[in-house]
Amino acid sequence: MSIIKKLASQTAVYGISSIFGRFLNYLLVPLYTYYFTAAQYGVVSEFYAYAGFFSVLLLFGFETGYFRFRDKNQPSRDVAYSTALLFVVLINLGFFALILLINTRLSAALNYADHPEYVLCFSLILILDAVAAIPFARLRAENKAFRFAGIKIIEILITVLLSLFFIIYCPKLYAANPESWIAPIYNPAIGIGYIFIANLMASGFKFLLLAPQLSGLAWGFDRELFIRMVRYSLPMVVIGFAGIINEMLDRALLKYLLPYDYLTNMKMLGIYSACYKLSILMSLFIQAFRFAAEPFFFAYADKSDARQVYAVVLKFFVIFCVFIFLLVTLFIDFFKYFVGEEFRAGLEVVPILLLANLCLGIYINLSIWYKLTDRTLMGALVSLSGAALTVGLNIWWIPLLGYVGSAWATLACYGSMAIVSYLLGQKYYPVDYDVKRVIGYIGLGIGLYYAHEQLLVGLTWQPWLLASALMLLYVLITALCEGRIVGATLVAQGD
Repeated sequence: MSIIKKLASQTAVYGISSIFGRFLNYLLVPLYTYYFTAAQYGVVSEFYAYAGFFSVLLLFGFETGYFRFRDKNQPSRDVAYSTALLFVVLINLGFFALILLINTRLSAALNYADHPEYVLCFSLILILDAVAAIPFARLRAENKAFRFAGIKIIEILITVLLSLFFIIYCPKLYAANPESWIAPIYNPAIGIGYIFIANLMASGFKFLLLAPQLSGLAWGFDRELFIRMVRYSLPMVVIGFAGIINEMLDRALLKYLLPYDYLTNMKMLGIYSACYKLSILMSLFIQAFRFAAEPFFFAYADKSDARQVYAVVLKFFVIFCVFIFLLVTLFIDFFKYFVGEEFRAGLEVVPILLLANLCLGIYINLSIWYKLTDRTLMGALVSLSGAALTVGLNIWWIPLLGYVGSAWATLACYGSMAIVSYLLGQKYYPVDYDVKRVIGYIGLGIGLYYAHEQLLVGLTWQPWLLASALMLLYVLITALCEGRIVGATLVAQGD
């Protein structure tokens, strides 16, 4: 169990920083949803949806490729790092040149002809983040979790402070005295554009903090290694692109497929995107786990008990994810205040999206089979099948069910990918996962949620007491089940 504790401690470092940082960032959701309309927030959501696609293309899968080919014996001259970093820098310089060339036409095509600065500003954010991803990967590979976490937190703090400055302080000062010192740096016409400006300034500062890692460019470019990295990473681009389709396509399509006028469609997009944020606790844990688990899975692969450890990791991962599912859904009356009143019409999608994220986390656990066996092309096919399902179901269900259809499509996609990945994994890299217990814990969580919904009808005492009782019941059941297993293991070891 010591190796599980080590992984848990790494996850905790990434998790605490991510939770703290994302919590600060999460506070921007009520800021945006209380100060901007649903239609305006829809614009922000649309750009972040596009950003997901480009972030994959601009990194080209070289983050994972670096983990696979990094030189553990010569960390002071890791040519895999310099090769990956130089390639990503060149790709992003080319992308920036292209944006400068087509910015006016692209902005008009997206119905933002009056705001071409949106596209330019967001492309700069993407470039800075893509180049920074390789130094961040090196920090993770070297187990420098605290430096990684510190830079991430600083970036988010700057984003929050600048957002408060531009969205709350500047408008008040400008309204009181338009001729004050604020006039040269604040223009009310920019509006939601200040969300992008705050993000760009924070990304720029993060890039400066990572400057020492950029010195690795001097280690040179290895052409043969580059070709090997491309062959390994190219399927990862397909996997990443398919993953972004699964995660972001719904927000890109809602604008075009909802059966209303343009303004109403943008309003629905804003409502759905804001409610999507209420699944943030699940996303935070999955992200923190992935940061810690990806290098761990590669480093531990050669151990004799690796597969047994992977099975235990998945089980405890599911236990914690179901806990998060119950925490948010049973106490939704508290969480709903993180979004403005106009946005609460979409709360029905929150349980669906939480389960979808749980399935995504299971898939991330199961995906070790193609990463450790170098069958990344097969992994890409799994992701592509999920992406195809996402596209088809969104096109089918959005006109019929609205944004609820997008939520169900997300769940169907991640659920099917987890199942397919499990079946292929048992063929190419068999791991004895405790499938019955994993499914049992998920079923227990869903059962407690539905019991809560039924018991709420006609409830005369405080709803939070019922929610607390059901949460306690889940904790007791899981503790009892896992306690028996741990006890039996200790007895067997004693014998």
